Parts: sequence; structure tokens; C-alpha cells
Amino acid sequence: MEKSIEDLQRALASGDVTSRQLVDLYLARIEAYDQQGPALNAIIALNPSARQTAEQLDAERAQGKVRGPLHGIPVLVKDNYETMEMPTSAGSIALAGFHPKRDAYLVMRLKDAGAIILAKTNMHELAAGITTTGSRFGQTLNPYDLDRTPGGSSGGTGAAVAADFAAAGMGSDTCGSIRIPAGNNNLVGLRGTQGLSSRAGIVPLSSTQDIGGPIPRSIADLAVVLDATVGADPADAQSAASAGHIPASFRAGLRAESIKGARIGVVRSLFGTAPEDQEVATVINRAIETLKKAGAEFTDVVVPGLDDLLRDSSMIAFDFKFDLADYLAHSDNPPVKSLGEILDRGMYHSALESTFRLRNAVESRESDGARRARVKQAAMRQALQAVLDEHRLVGLLYPTLRRRPARIGEAQAGTTCQVSAHSGLPALGLPAGFTDDEVPIGMEILGAAFDEQRLLSLGYAIEKTLTLRRPPFTTPALVSGRAPLARTVTVSLPGGSAVAQKGAVQTSVQFSYDETTAALHYTVAIDDRAADRIGTVWVNSGTADKPGAARHLLYAGRATTGTVTLSAGDRRDLREGHLLVRFYPASGRAVFDAPLALPR
Repeated sequence: MEKSIEDLQRALASGDVTSRQLVDLYLARIEAYDQQGPALNAIIALNPSARQTAEQLDAERAQGKVRGPLHGIPVLVKDNYETMEMPTSAGSIALAGFHPKRDAYLVMRLKDAGAIILAKTNMHELAAGITTTGSRFGQTLNPYDLDRTPGGSSGGTGAAVAADFAAAGMGSDTCGSIRIPAGNNNLVGLRGTQGLSSRAGIVPLSSTQDIGGPIPRSIADLAVVLDATVGADPADAQSAASAGHIPASFRAGLRAESIKGARIGVVRSLFGTAPEDQEVATVINRAIETLKKAGAEFTDVVVPGLDDLLRDSSMIAFDFKFDLADYLAHSDNPPVKSLGEILDRGMYHSALESTFRLRNAVESRESDGARRARVKQAAMRQALQAVLDEHRLVGLLYPTLRRRPARIGEAQAGTTCQVSAHSGLPALGLPAGFTDDEVPIGMEILGAAFDEQRLLSLGYAIEKTLTLRRPPFTTPALVSGRAPLARTVTVSLPGGSAVAQKGAVQTSVQFSYDETTAALHYTVAIDDRAADRIGTVWVNSGTADKPGAARHLLYAGRATTGTVTLSAGDRRDLREGHLLVRFYPASGRAVFDAPLALPR
């Protein structure tokens, strides 16, 4: 399930697997992990025609017809993309059942290339946020840390692709909605130059800043999907700007050696200076040092006036109300007609109320505020391009988020999404590394207008140098088509201990571990004859020869059944055989250790 699109294509060509089998494999993973186990809540609709489409594409292959690298490859699309086979709710209960009988342009291009649209993914309601919650389908979880958000608004795509629910997925980006889920889920994503690809058939947030694009696991996969989807669409005048700027093949232009001598500017002002920003900065600085050793050249740069240019330069507030109304007015039988109607009918998540009311209060699409924002966006583009030119840089590097992914229910701080979204310049989101507790951190590199080929080639070289792709612990390989069963073990008080010799032979702890949620369930059985001699039972770090600190209290003369959620450090120690069960007597200094080793 971690194979690249090209690897899957080779397996299909050799007959090792069929597209129908791939569809079934991915559906089995969705069944095991999306609403069960870790319950990621990333998938909101399955394509009822996916198996039939796969069989048709298998038949084409058997007849010698292969449309290209995506032939027979299952992919996912965000719920704001129109799809013939499934409704398009954009994560909002106000659009529940809304089903335009057409495909978004990018979906049509994917189908023409032979891709199988497997399912649709959850998103932040109407794309108006970056934590992926909404009134239609609720909160999506981050598969690397179930207490944290996957980013947004394309968080369902990010979580699903990270969990290997398909080979790749599509998101949309108005201010970070591709790059933030990529960073939070150890993936890659591209916000292309404004106009690189069509917006037709994507429920709008801002016609000025919206753009669709892929969120896959690797740069090579990203290039394959771009090759199939970018380019001018007569239905979207903005996409005409791409004419003459698209190479014959993004995939063919990737060069692993492009890291050598690559000049990259580091925008330190976007790293932040608060103590809470230092964790992310440390991860990215570590990546920079590794890339320097591989031959990249880094220089700190200043973009004159950037803070002022970023302030009040968003067009979302000025576009949203009017773009949504225009979109609904040109749709067949929409369940609502405006943002105002959504508010009046209470058809929204409470987390979106203040945002929606502020944006609904805008009286005119054209205002002094909108004009100032446009002026700032143009000036920002010029300032960024001037820095790229002056220092002869391939790109500008900075964190995707200055702070780690937010916990569920909390606001996400530290976004830098505006730099690319407001300037219209392309930005490639890449994994930078992991925090000490194994939470993914992302960085991005912004390039010149329509310089995606150089950005992708640099990203490809960075990816090969850092080798950071790591699947999440919550969605392991299936066993006979199902999630692995919980692993169980009983750890008994060592028989040679003084307490055991006095009659506590039945003193033990029974463990059951669910690796998809990191939940360690336990039941402590204390022999009645020795209850007064057992003080506490703990899970400790270390080994019998070299014990470490106590971590999880299991028994202290009271409740004997419970659950602890293992941290990243706990899980690592469990894998490496560095967890102990320690039986402490009620009095005296003797401590009795037994290893906590779960069967594989």
C-alpha cells in the first residue's frame, strides 16, 4: 500500500495485480480504519461505480490499451469537487444531498487519464478553515496523533492518503489547504501558480485565490497527477494563463541531482520568535543542515515589507459570499442559495459561526478593502520575485506551520499560508521531519511564477536526501483483509520473588494492546493472600538490568482494570523491548520486574 504510482503501474502491467484487486484492497483498508479502529473519519462517500470502472479499465489493459501512468490507479477527491457518482456537500449540512450531475474539470481529466475515483474525502466546512471539522461529517483525525488535527481544509484527503486509502488524492488550496494537510500528514502537495489548473466544478471559497491540486506521498506521484490535470480549461478564464508554461512532462523533468548547487533562500521572519515556534524551527533547521551536506546552498533572506504586505491582503472575505451565491445560482436545484440562508437556517457548525457572519456582513464585492488587498497582492508578488531574482534562488524556504498540528478542538496557530496564496506564486509542501513524539512537520518552498518544474525537481532531490516518508502507526498492514487483532499477554509476578513464595502465585497483569489506537488495556489480578504485601504495580521504562522511570500506574490497592494510551516514546520502547512491569511491595526495598513483551 506504500508503493508509488509507477510501482503500482508496473504491477498492473505484469499482471501481479488487477485494478479491481487494488480497489478491493483500498476499500478493505477504509473499512478497517476509517470508522473503526482509529476511526479517522476521512472518507465521506464511496464511489458505487469504482469496482465496475476498475473492471472496465482492466479489460482495456487486456486489449492493449493503456491510457497512461494513471490507468487503473485508485485516487480520492475532496468533497468540494463535483463528481457524477457522488454528492458534493463541501462538508456542510446545508449542501447535504446536493448532487450536480457533472464532474469537476480536474475529475474529468483524471478519469480521461484512466484514474479510478474511489471515494470522496472530508473537509473543513465550505473550505473555511484549516482543522477539518464541519457540520456534515464532523472532525477528521490525524493518523500520526489521534489527538491532533490533520490540517485543512483538505484534511480528509491528507489523512486518507497518509493512511494508504488510495494511491493519491486531490485537494484545493485557498490559503494553505493543500500544503497544511501535506505537512501534518508526512505528505507532499503543490499549490501551483494561480491559473496553472482549472477551478471549474470546485465549490468556491475565493475566485481570486482558489486552486486545485494533488496531495500524494511522493514528488514522483505528484508529478504524474499534475501531468494528467494541469492546463487551460475554456470554462475557467484564469487557467488561460498557463498557456506556454507547462512542460511536456513534469515527471520526466525530475532530477535527483538537482540538489547540488541549488540556491535556496531561508525566510527567517516566517519562522517566528515565540518559544512555541522553536520546536518546528529545530526540525526544519535539522533538515537544512542535512541538505547542505548534500550540496544545497542556503542563504538567509529578507523580503522588504513582507509583514505589512501580508496584513489585510486576503481576498477570501471579499469573494466568499458572492462566489458561493454565483456558484449556487448556476447549479441545478441547490438546497440553499446563499451564505445568508445557511446562517438563517442554522445549517453550519458552531466553530464556523463567527467566520461566516463576518463574511456575510460584507456588502459589496468591490470595496476599498478589496482594492487595497489586490494592490498588496500585486506588490507582494513583485517583492518576492525581486528577492528570487536578486539572489538567483530556486526558491524561498519557510515552515508550512510555525507550530505543530493543533489538538482537536483547538485553533491552529502559526500559518504562513498567505505568502503563496496572496502572491499567486507556486509553493511546494514537503516533509521536514518529525517532532520528538513523532508528529510530522512540514516546510514549503516558494518559487517564481510557473516555475513548477524546477520546484518539483528540487523537491524530488530533497525527498531522496531526507527520506522521511513513514506510514502512520494507526493504520498497519491488514491481516487477511482485516485490521490486526489486539495482541495479548499475561505478565506474572516472578515466581522466585519473596511475595510469590508466600502465596501470591496468581498475582499478574493481563494486557491487551490495540496498535491502531495505541490503547493498552490491562487487568491486574492480586492474590487475596498477598494483597497486603503488594503496594503498587507500574509500567516502567528500561530493562531488568537497567530500569528506567515509572510511567504508568496500574495498581495502587484500588481499581484493577483500565486503559493507558501509549505515547510515541512508549510505543518505541515497546517495539525495542524496553518496557517493564514492576511489582512494588507495600513495605521493604525489594522490587520485582517482568518484561512487557507482546507477541507479534
